[in-house]
Amino acid sequence: MVTSPTSTPLRVGLVGYGLAGSVFHAPLIAAADGLALDTVVTSSPERQAQARAEHDGVRVAAGPDELWARADELDLIVLASPNRTHVPLAEAALKAGLPVVIDKPIAGTAAEARALAALAKERGLLLSVFQNRRWDNDFLTLARLVADGELGTVQRFESRFERWRPQPKGGWRESGDPQEIGGLLYDLGSHLVDQALTLFGPAATVYAEADVRRPGAAVDDDTFIALTHASGVRSHLWMSATTARLGPRFRVLGSTAGYLKYGLDPQEAALREGHRPGPGWGAEPESAWGTLGAGDTARPLPTLPGDYPAYYPAIARALREGSAPPVTAEEAAAALDVLEAARRSATEGLTVTLGSAADVGE
Repeated sequence: MVTSPTSTPLRVGLVGYGLAGSVFHAPLIAAADGLALDTVVTSSPERQAQARAEHDGVRVAAGPDELWARADELDLIVLASPNRTHVPLAEAALKAGLPVVIDKPIAGTAAEARALAALAKERGLLLSVFQNRRWDNDFLTLARLVADGELGTVQRFESRFERWRPQPKGGWRESGDPQEIGGLLYDLGSHLVDQALTLFGPAATVYAEADVRRPGAAVDDDTFIALTHASGVRSHLWMSATTARLGPRFRVLGSTAGYLKYGLDPQEAALREGHRPGPGWGAEPESAWGTLGAGDTARPLPTLPGDYPAYYPAIARALREGSAPPVTAEEAAAALDVLEAARRSATEGLTVTLGSAADVGE
């Protein structure tokens, strides 16, 4: 579907008002030129009240069926609901004639993601995945370094999302029910793999280790993935809730220089604290900058501002102009190929070759 150019904002129905819906999606939709947050779907009276308090004039609905019944009044559906609901809700929205944005992961399997992509294409509708960490400040900085050849030929990419959270928090993300699609492999791994593939292209082989470390934990909470990209770059990706001493967010080694960066992009913390996009958004102090250099010679490198607010205006342009969305369902499916291979690798002790039935032993 291509929405004709107009000054009237595109009306958005947001399904889910937990962490993802209230902290990420709703504020970024509200801040985006060309979009208006029309309806929030949540069955919780407390969250309904929260949505009304935080967004003047927003409508609330107890269930998504209320959106399908009003499909002609809406221009976009955003799914910030639990992972298990992504596929059925996306199917329902697409069949109602509505474009869809889905929070990562789009689905539990690459096959499901590709089936959704095929349905969207058949209906002529936009389908995109919210991969906000493509707009992290450190990732934007690294992408610029790679594009400009500042590292020479990149040989190794090390990337970490590590936490020290020795007690499980519970909830569906830490449920042992496979239908919930919980655990760090699919939560933080969705970001880490997407970043690696975006920077260095498709993976040829996948090796992984996944452990359940904490007493009472039911899903992986300490996981490692090693990718060999078709380009020859090796990516080492760590995701953990059990890291008592945190490593660098990025260590990227090239033939002429390396980039080292500690700490997290500040945008999530700012959104959690109730700050909203405006002047100075996404900037970090000089004390948080990474370093660029080789051997004993390195210099501080200013970090580009993070830009989560860029995602939804790009969605609005795609809807109005018929251009490709900022993240495609096909890209999300490729990341799921890697995550599925990683799960198999960790379970069976294999290095999995993608695009082939052959496996290489450890």
